[in-house]
Parts: sequence; structure tokens; C-alpha cells
Amino acid sequence: MVSEACRLGLVVAVSGLPGSGKTTLARALAEKLGLRYVSLGMIFRGIARERGLSLEELSRIAEKDRSIDELIDGRAREEARRGCVVVDGHISVWVLRDLAHLKILVVAPQEVRVERVASRDGKSLEDARREVVTREESERRRFLEFYGIDVSNYEVADLVINTAKFGVEEMVELACEAAELIVKSLREARKA
Repeated sequence: MVSEACRLGLVVAVSGLPGSGKTTLARALAEKLGLRYVSLGMIFRGIARERGLSLEELSRIAEKDRSIDELIDGRAREEARRGCVVVDGHISVWVLRDLAHLKILVVAPQEVRVERVASRDGKSLEDARREVVTREESERRRFLEFYGIDVSNYEVADLVINTAKFGVEEMVELACEAAELIVKSLREARKA
């Protein structure tokens, strides 16, 4: 059975830095709301794998080759136009600002994110810290240069959740409450 959120074509964008909890939230939200889940990070990782590169190496290449981001962003917009989706990506709230009904940004202190990346990827804290810092700096420069996006400016987000302060269940509950408010407004707009 198709969920009401899906029937109404709900589009949710979830963004955050590496290790912030964006993927955890996006997957759980998609499941709870009966929406499709699309990970732009998985597309980026796939490109790195296809080219035999690490994420750090592909990030450095992407600083000079805008076509990588354009490919990923095009896919994000395509999925959003189809509706019934949660799109998880570092800058999806900015890229989908005109297409997403709900834009959620998840944040956490760098040390918390480094620990999560180390645990998730089976890396030492030192390796995880180096990867996180390198990717964040590369992406910060790239997003500012290519898009004029300052990832430290949260104004585009409808909801900002500090995942260091809330557990997974609480974070999902907050996001679901916001999504239900959007679904209600979409339902009422359809009736009018």
C-alpha cells in the first residue's frame, strides 16, 4: 500500500557533513514515511570505485572537474521531480531548495563525526580525522566556488537537528513530526 506522503509526492532533502547522521536519518525517515531513499553519497562512492580512486582523491579531482558534481546534482533533481523520495546528500538541501517540501540539515561537532566515521568505516581515529577534514575542506571550497553555497549557512534548512544531542529515535521523531506537518499542508492544498 502506498503511503499518503508518497501519494502526495513528498520530497525531503537531508544534508550534513560526513558522520553527521544524515544517512541514518534519511533511511529511517524514508522507511517511516513510505518513501523511496536515494543517497547521493553512494553515487559519489560509485564514481570513485569505477575510477579506482579513494573518496579523498575523487574529492580533489572534483574541485577542478565540475562535471562530477553536475552529474550527481542532476540525479538529485531528477529523483526529486519524480517525488515520493528522501534524498540524502551533503548539499541536497541547497541543490533541491526549490524542489524539496522539507529540507533537514543534521549537524554534530567534528570530534563526534570523526568517531562515527572511524566506527562505521573500521578506520583508526587518525585516519578518519584526516579523511573527514580533507573531504570537508575540499567540499567547502568546491561548493563555495561552483555554487556559491556556504555550508555553514543554515538559512536554507527548514529544520536543523544536532545529532550529538539527540539519539537516533529522537532525531527521527523530530523529522517525522516536521514531515507530518508538511503532509498535512499538502493534503489541504490538494483539497482546495
